[in-house]
Amino acid sequence: MEDFATGRATGLAMPTHPEALQEAGAAFLTRAFHAFGSLPADNAVARIVAAEPCHAGNSGQKLLLSVEYARPDPALHTGLFVKLSRDFADAFRDRRRHELEAEVRLAELARLPAFPVAVAKPYFADFDPASGSGLLITQQIAFGEGGLEPLRAKCRDHELPNALEHYQATVTALAALAAAQHRGALSPELERLFPWDEAAAAADLPIPQEPAQIRARVAAIGALVQGSPQLFPPAVRAPGFIERLERDALAFQRHEAAVRRFLHADPRFVALTHWNTNIDNAWFWRDAAGVLRCGLLDWGMARQMNLAYGLWGGLSAAEGAMLEADLDDLLDLFARELAARGGPELPRDRLDLHFDLSVAMLGLALMLEFPALLTARLPEAASASGPRDPLIDRDPVVRGFLHVSTNFLDLWARRDFGASLDAMRSLV
Repeated sequence: MEDFATGRATGLAMPTHPEALQEAGAAFLTRAFHAFGSLPADNAVARIVAAEPCHAGNSGQKLLLSVEYARPDPALHTGLFVKLSRDFADAFRDRRRHELEAEVRLAELARLPAFPVAVAKPYFADFDPASGSGLLITQQIAFGEGGLEPLRAKCRDHELPNALEHYQATVTALAALAAAQHRGALSPELERLFPWDEAAAAADLPIPQEPAQIRARVAAIGALVQGSPQLFPPAVRAPGFIERLERDALAFQRHEAAVRRFLHADPRFVALTHWNTNIDNAWFWRDAAGVLRCGLLDWGMARQMNLAYGLWGGLSAAEGAMLEADLDDLLDLFARELAARGGPELPRDRLDLHFDLSVAMLGLALMLEFPALLTARLPEAASASGPRDPLIDRDPVVRGFLHVSTNFLDLWARRDFGASLDAMRSLV
């Protein structure tokens, strides 16, 4: 385990784990903040007052720091959040170390005055591609204080009286970011930091199964639905759906290359976007008019992609009932806000088509194995009384995969992704 790695942008030797950071202390923070331009040259971090581990997320290690500056300044935050890409003691968490690279680039881009989405103020961000070691230091978001809502939990929207408002806020933020790119407000920095590579985008998150594997995965889903119908909504339990799912999934696998070309061929539908605006990756407040607004955290998968990928990434953990009632209105809101802020006008029927194809492709790439995950991690979940049974809360990973996978299946059943594939093929 190396204690330090050299940052590509600043050339600084960055600590790679919490102990190294604390040993490097205030002197390192001062050098880092000066190098990043977040601390005036005539000021310094005087000392680290407190450092507490932050057990959150599925990658790297995190700390909450409290610091003092040599010259107190109300523009400088004394509460800081530290995200290290590495977790040397946990291979499962360490495997995602390269995701921090996008967050580092986003931190640089977000310093542009025209960047339209609130982010946690960055104090330092750098990455070493060779080792996958990176360091991001930002302000701490004071959830529950100063007019900010408390941190919202993923897959627990049923506990909120106004969940829809939260998704209206995140969808609006995604539209604002895409519009800023399309009208050139973030150029040329955006193109330098997040260059568009159509071939790479088309190859991203491929369907990993051959036809025989798809049949086996769908059969496992069917067995789970039949054996534990109380976990699933009516459309997923409906007679004939599992057979249709298999037929449609095999068709998507056959036509995967054509779907990917379609999703990335129209520049109106491509822009930098946040891929995971679930509401636990945001903070919320009300503006002077009482409208709920948000800032966005955890930009690790940010890149240029089909905008519908970003939309589904943010909506995937919502309540299924809300998606059934309000998805069309949320897609309307996105298209309306995108155009109003200087972005392209997206035909609603074409946005629906892109959304359906994107959900299908992402689900086939990431969700088909959830019955095996449930069996391996929490087999007793199959006997839970329903998806909100406290038994399922014993494993947040199972709870999240079951929730998102159920939404994926429910949308496939209700929106008929097979018909959407046929509609796409008629256009190309």
